[in-house]
Amino acid sequence: MSDVGIHPVSGALGAEISGVDLSNALDDQTLGVLRRAWLEHLVLLFRDQPLTPPQFLGFARRFGEIIEYPFVKGLEEYPEIIPVVKLEHERINFGGVWHSDTAYLDVPPMASMLLAREVPPVGGDTLFANMYLAYETLSDGMKRLLDGLRAVNSSAKADASRTREDRIAERGRDDARTLYEASHPVVRVHPETGRPALYVNVAHTVRFEGMTEEESAPILAYLYRHQVRPEFTCRFRWQPGSLAFWDNRCAQHNAVNDYAGHRRLMHRITLAGDVPAGAT
Repeated sequence: MSDVGIHPVSGALGAEISGVDLSNALDDQTLGVLRRAWLEHLVLLFRDQPLTPPQFLGFARRFGEIIEYPFVKGLEEYPEIIPVVKLEHERINFGGVWHSDTAYLDVPPMASMLLAREVPPVGGDTLFANMYLAYETLSDGMKRLLDGLRAVNSSAKADASRTREDRIAERGRDDARTLYEASHPVVRVHPETGRPALYVNVAHTVRFEGMTEEESAPILAYLYRHQVRPEFTCRFRWQPGSLAFWDNRCAQHNAVNDYAGHRRLMHRITLAGDVPAGAT
């Protein structure tokens, strides 16, 4: 039997994992335990994992193919690891809005991993929300309206996600396009669990396909409020060496910007996903 401990952190999603040292190569049994826990809890949270970049990359590769972020450069020696930094004098943080990572790509990532290197003395937590619950708790009438709809997602929605735009000037990739746009099902069926999840987010979703932004706005505004109700969420307080691993296909996250005057440095790895599919 595996010695891995799985400790749920809220009624909605998230589990802290104990009894595993991620600096060592994972055996198949432990990997299977972690994979099943991840699919059940959507977010796995680890403590005291001060991994070197090669160790971090090695752990990530056990779960999927690593891809580079389309806008921001990675570390010089390890371009697949993106530094997520907020400096003492900066007012706007990176990812400080509810979102699913890069939903404006034709093939959004399956998952992201974030490893804390430097954290403020207090603040800088990350919130997560369960999009299975967001869909399941909609009325039958709203489900009928949304089932079969597609939404247009754009990287240009900078009013909601300014931090990405700010970072491009500083660490932008030379080969980044100026605009990414993709249409995806509003209700996404998870390829591994088969469960439907709400797949729109305030940072990237612009409108429903076949509708104007004005026509789409009232329903989207309701969905944005509904999908982050407190009972759908959990909150993770970082420590140096903490690692979070979340399923981008059915969970959203939001980096809380409440540590003015302090530095926060995280390292992020992104794992390749698949084309989002709706119900057949």
